[in-house]
Amino acid sequence: VDANGISLKHKLSGHQKPVSSVSWSPDDHQLLTCGVEEVVRRWDASSGECLSVYEKAGLGMVSCGWSPDGKWIFSGVNDKSISMWELDGRELECWKGQRTLKISDLEITSDGKQIISICRETAILLLDREAKVERFIEEDQTITSFSLSRDNRFLLVNLLNQEIHLWSIEDDLKLVSKYRGHKRTRFIIRSCFGGLEQAFVASGSEDSLVYIWHRGTGELVEALPGHSGAVNCVSWNPTNPHMLASASDDRTIRIWGLNNLRAKQKDIHGNGIHYSNGGT
Repeated sequence: VDANGISLKHKLSGHQKPVSSVSWSPDDHQLLTCGVEEVVRRWDASSGECLSVYEKAGLGMVSCGWSPDGKWIFSGVNDKSISMWELDGRELECWKGQRTLKISDLEITSDGKQIISICRETAILLLDREAKVERFIEEDQTITSFSLSRDNRFLLVNLLNQEIHLWSIEDDLKLVSKYRGHKRTRFIIRSCFGGLEQAFVASGSEDSLVYIWHRGTGELVEALPGHSGAVNCVSWNPTNPHMLASASDDRTIRIWGLNNLRAKQKDIHGNGIHYSNGGT
């Protein structure tokens, strides 16, 4: 992306199955990609070269993620285990048993100590790999996705029954708040934290709207129109708390921002009006 617009830099080829996930390294020089029940590949982002392939005989990978220092990678495996790898492809550790599902998000806390994964349809595993302690978030409904807050203190859990639950995971696991209003009947819809001090929760929705709630009160503060298809996921800009991106089945990505930056001076419960400032 430059003054002349957007251009294709590399086409990374090598996977034999559909690619289910992609993850930037902490230093943004490398990419991890995961084929559906296939292998994880590590790529040089500047050259497009494949640097390593992570695979296990007779098994397939289902998810991937980086350690915070970029020295190791983690992968979910279709035998429901989680593996930890050296960058050169040597497996360092494997946590066997019911640790992950074939379709699951995989997160590692910023201190590198906890691995978080959906381990059963209605449960999330928080595995402390140093203390060797396991904790579980138990829900009554099927879990479709989750998102970890930047400070590692909260987890957003998306459920099949069109609710998003906020869990405190710092000490004792505690359900803090519930968010309702968005629509989800057929697809996996993803949500995220964002705004000043991550004081808001945003979510996609099958009714083509982007929903934003106040994290603390659970109040719905905005339902943003603009897309013409289901909004599958949203991502809040990590450095600009007034900017949000949404991706939709209408084949567009919309970037949302405050129409007037002075609006940020409003009370945090108010959250100003949002406008799409571009479209794709």
